[in-house]
Amino acid sequence: MAYTDRSDRELRKTKRLLEAALAQVKREQAERARLAADGDGGTVATQGRTVRSGEGPTAADFDDTQHAGSAETRVITGIANGQAETETPERQWRAPAVALRTTSAATSTDDMPTVAVPLGSLSAAKAPTRRARLTRNPQLVSSIKRVLRKTITWTFDLWIRFSTAIARQLHWFPMVKPYVGYGTEEYSRLVCRTILAPADGQPNKPMRGIHAMLEVPAPGQCVQIDIDGVPLRTVQVGTMEVYDRVDSARSVTMDYSVSDSSGYLDLLAEHRLEPGVHMVGCKLKERPAVEAELFTIPSTAKVGVISDVDDTCMVTQVPTLWKAVYNMLFLSPHKRASVPGMAVMYNKIASMFPGAPFFYLSTSPWNVENSIRSFLIDYGFPDGPLLLRDLDPRPKTFVPSGVQHKLEYAEQLMEDFPNMKFILIGDDGQKDPTTYAEIARRYPGRVLAIGIRQLSPKESGGFGTMSGFSTTQPVPVTDVPVFTGTTGSNIMKTMLPYLQQFM
Repeated sequence: MAYTDRSDRELRKTKRLLEAALAQVKREQAERARLAADGDGGTVATQGRTVRSGEGPTAADFDDTQHAGSAETRVITGIANGQAETETPERQWRAPAVALRTTSAATSTDDMPTVAVPLGSLSAAKAPTRRARLTRNPQLVSSIKRVLRKTITWTFDLWIRFSTAIARQLHWFPMVKPYVGYGTEEYSRLVCRTILAPADGQPNKPMRGIHAMLEVPAPGQCVQIDIDGVPLRTVQVGTMEVYDRVDSARSVTMDYSVSDSSGYLDLLAEHRLEPGVHMVGCKLKERPAVEAELFTIPSTAKVGVISDVDDTCMVTQVPTLWKAVYNMLFLSPHKRASVPGMAVMYNKIASMFPGAPFFYLSTSPWNVENSIRSFLIDYGFPDGPLLLRDLDPRPKTFVPSGVQHKLEYAEQLMEDFPNMKFILIGDDGQKDPTTYAEIARRYPGRVLAIGIRQLSPKESGGFGTMSGFSTTQPVPVTDVPVFTGTTGSNIMKTMLPYLQQFM
């Protein structure tokens, strides 16, 4: 008996709600009929649509009448919670309409017709969220961002001034750190940085992240550069984190290049080279020359690999804040753990596509380039250039986001190698799935496959999960096949058979 009474109450409640919605539709039908009659039976324009008089209301018609500009307060049926809610014209928002069945087949009756009900009335969260209300005030958001950026920039500048003064007191002087470059047979992209260091400083020595992050830049230093012992005098000076096309008109000839306010040199050199690995030498006054590799990619290479590093090759547990900080800053570079099976998978891909270049794209700063390179060598990953980012906000508008950084370098690689197709490999601990889907969308036909390593609960959980990072990033919606797995072995079981067709 109790079950029957409850069912009857629910039936009566649902019937009242739907009758109210049906009455709303009938009132709006009558209003449109009246307007059509006033217009001599012709057509009446409704919010940009032309509705022929005498036609019944469609879902679009019902939606348009929600915004007819009526001065009276509307009543919206709260289907989600069974309550009626008033809404003033100022809070009205556009909601499409759907044909909603009355109830389940077990409780429906013939006198309860199907009616059009706005989708917005089905949602219990009709009121804008706090974040939505904030984004509706762009001036406030812009002011907050501007103040935040000025504060961070001022703090960073204060730290640089303080650390530079300390370094000078310790009699440190400029030293250059070259980073591994890459290029085509026609031109090369080179990056190096000038920092203050003691007399016995070793620029290529791996160090703990805390030491690398405390490096003091030495701006405005004159650096002499050569490739395989041949002095490089004609270069195009670029800007960090900004993709520069090859432009002969922007090239300058000089005996040396001058580092920027953060100590960086970003150069594009038109210098014809044979495919293979070359050596770039960088020299500062009163310092011995130091060298780094330069990968010249052959024009015959048809497939390349773009790989993330953190939690894709190296276990860093980025989504968990305190673990990521410890691993990045305090863990010895020789004690980093590799993701199981990833090095094996990468080497198998290299065997499938001889000469395929590997580009390691990471949101880590250039300061830790040597540590990451040492890790890749220790665990047997294919060698290749690292594309990292500059965390100094002073010479730029601000520090680029991880997504912006990866999209910037992806564009650079797509333009540098227009005949090459890429395999994208990342993890779901950050925004790699959506970032890679965006790359595939921007460059249709240029991405062969996407591999996403899924983090385990132990890697992704714990205290202090970073805001903005999601361990439940969905598989990207794209036409490119996506292969997932918790280890390299899981991914390559399905990815490698698929890639065989492109050999």
